[in-house]
Amino acid sequence: MRKRPKSAMFASLISMSGSEKSSITAESQFHLDLWFCFTVQNWILDFGRPIVMIILPLEWFPLNKPSAGDYFHMAYNIITPFLLLKLIERSPTALPRAAVYISIITFVMGASIHLVGDSINHRLILSGYQLHLSVRENPIIKDLKPASLIDSFELLYYYDEHLGHSMWYIPFFLITFLYFTGCFTQAKEKMPLSGWLLLGPSAVYYWYLVTEGQIFVLYVFTFFAMAATVMRQRRMGFTLDSNGQFLLYSFAITLGLIVLWVAYLWNDKVLRKKYPGIIYVPEPWSYYTLHIKGST
Repeated sequence: MRKRPKSAMFASLISMSGSEKSSITAESQFHLDLWFCFTVQNWILDFGRPIVMIILPLEWFPLNKPSAGDYFHMAYNIITPFLLLKLIERSPTALPRAAVYISIITFVMGASIHLVGDSINHRLILSGYQLHLSVRENPIIKDLKPASLIDSFELLYYYDEHLGHSMWYIPFFLITFLYFTGCFTQAKEKMPLSGWLLLGPSAVYYWYLVTEGQIFVLYVFTFFAMAATVMRQRRMGFTLDSNGQFLLYSFAITLGLIVLWVAYLWNDKVLRKKYPGIIYVPEPWSYYTLHIKGST
């Protein structure tokens, strides 16, 4: 057999190492396309969903048919899992596939449960339902006959606000944290200008997500876990890459926005009644039905 010259072998090794380095560099670059898509679709398909349901004429979407917001929610349930999978694919480190797959499946199921419950609840708003009141205290529900119908509406509220949110947000934050654990490198990176520009819209959306979704405990737990991971990795000589910085800074700004929101509504007696207990984080749409809708 003809032996391969040593010079050719060294050249191939050098080219392989060079390609590996370039691939690593590509993986560690700021994922502007994904973060931009996340931000745009979150603002349009999630935050804008109930706004579209209220603004568009009722004649276009009768109460017994899906609304424009429902179609937004359907698009969100498809696009978001796809973006999460693409984000996981770009992780510099291999993440546990079983945890990712189960999280994605649970996410889709929870978001779909929420789609149905939220669709009916927002339709009820058009009929006079007031979000700042409990189900049994609402004028359009408290006098229903037979009284067992009220239990059905409370079950709907449970699927929408509790079960749906839990199965939707817990997998979302778990996948986000798993991705974050791989965002560490030995070479220091700076977040590009595009990342700083997306930071504000991203943080404001997370504020809306946490307050409207009533997931403050889940959010704080994830944020503290991220901070603890950063401190642990620093002791090992690793620093956050630009994508990890984007996530951490977004969560940090979100915490500040939540504090300001709670401080602003701290003495609101009506909202205090709906959100009793130690953790008081009112929902923006409850604030809307209480202070804005009634005055317009």
